[in-house]
Amino acid sequence: MSIRHSRQDFLGDKSQEVLASSRIGIVGLCGGGSHVAQQLAHTGVGNIVAADFDHVEDPNLNRMVGSCPGDARLRRPKPHVIRDLILRINPEARVEIAGRWQESGDLLRTCDIVIGCVDSFTARDELEKFCRRFMIPYIDIGMDVHCVANGFGISGQVALSMPGGHCLWCNGILTTERLKQEQQNYGAAGGKPQVIWPNGVLASIAVGHAVSLLLPWNSDLPLPSLIQYDGNRHITRPGARLQFLKDVPCPHYSGEGEIGDPFFSVTSLNFDPTAC
Repeated sequence: MSIRHSRQDFLGDKSQEVLASSRIGIVGLCGGGSHVAQQLAHTGVGNIVAADFDHVEDPNLNRMVGSCPGDARLRRPKPHVIRDLILRINPEARVEIAGRWQESGDLLRTCDIVIGCVDSFTARDELEKFCRRFMIPYIDIGMDVHCVANGFGISGQVALSMPGGHCLWCNGILTTERLKQEQQNYGAAGGKPQVIWPNGVLASIAVGHAVSLLLPWNSDLPLPSLIQYDGNRHITRPGARLQFLKDVPCPHYSGEGEIGDPFFSVTSLNFDPTAC
């Protein structure tokens, strides 16, 4: 193990080799995704697919790690900024960039893990379906700021959707009502409130999940499929729904053809090209 990663030796004798050969996809590269990219680079993940169709703008600068006013002024594509960030940290990393992930399915299907940091429920649904078909563990990050009695509340969650395990529908992140409401209100809501520190907390949990999947350094404690974040109290806890899901198989991805399909094509999803 190199001196650079010597303080990670508790992960295992071959941990550096495993991380260097691993391939992780990040979809959505602004708030949460930029944190994920930075941490994966520091950890030593050697192959990263960075997907986002957008460019840097001034409102991104309050939360996009690695961005600067010059990137907004030049309207640089977010994947280019994140690639530069990763390579500054780990020059030996291989970074492949993509615009809309739906148009780069061949890149994502080769990933060991996909981490989604997208804004819409529609995009989450599409990403999970894609990962389930190719038997890829999917880690989803979500954060929200909403009005409460005496101000605002910050909440969020990290969900782990594993082949054969519980999905985003099981954990209540995806619902028919949420998808319907989002489609009805598309384009009317404007930009959602976002700040850097909740994204950092959630991204750290997601990266921790990813490393634990690649290197089971503490296999006695199974990873929960849902961790909830209370941004006002600055605490995390296992999702409340987990107690009801125990010993109950996922009903959403259990039928024939629902898990694993070597002939699956992303175009069959009829994805929304406007979804982040």
